[in-house]
Amino acid sequence: MNDPRAGGDATGQAGVIGIGLAAVLTFALAQGSWQWFATFIGVTLLAVIFAFQTRPAWTPGIRSPYMRGLVAYSLVVGLCVAIALAPMLQRWAWLFPMPGTRGGCEALGRYEAIRARDAVPDLTGLDGAGLAYAQQAASGKAVADCLAATTTLWLPLYGAGVALLVGAVAWSRDRARARRVAPK
Repeated sequence: MNDPRAGGDATGQAGVIGIGLAAVLTFALAQGSWQWFATFIGVTLLAVIFAFQTRPAWTPGIRSPYMRGLVAYSLVVGLCVAIALAPMLQRWAWLFPMPGTRGGCEALGRYEAIRARDAVPDLTGLDGAGLAYAQQAASGKAVADCLAATTTLWLPLYGAGVALLVGAVAWSRDRARARRVAPK
């Protein structure tokens, strides 16, 4: 008999699949720098999964429906968290240090600023503010794209870590809940 407090029925399973697909599409279609809209998408997907997804009642065994549902649930939550964190990981060195990479990306940005300046053949009479803006834009895009590429390489590790944590906590809670309500 399914206990609603222990995960309920399987009606929310389609939600996990849909959210997983949405997260994968977001991840696959993201090009260039991770933008803050990715955080909004990740948080929205997390809200949907926590509001509508239920896990089957806890049952022992590695091949049980409970374990399959828990694995799917944990991986989707990990993916959503990775998408939500991507812009922060890209921008905040204290959250994601990337030793050696940030300095290389900044050097690439300086190089792109020089290329933007050299793209204009005659500097006489040139609008200095326009040139400075073009250099800053080229530099900023190069740095953001470089950091985004590195961030994207590391996102699966962050997502897997979150999935392991979520899976362990959910399994522990569901198991303890099932033991409390089990007939004695």
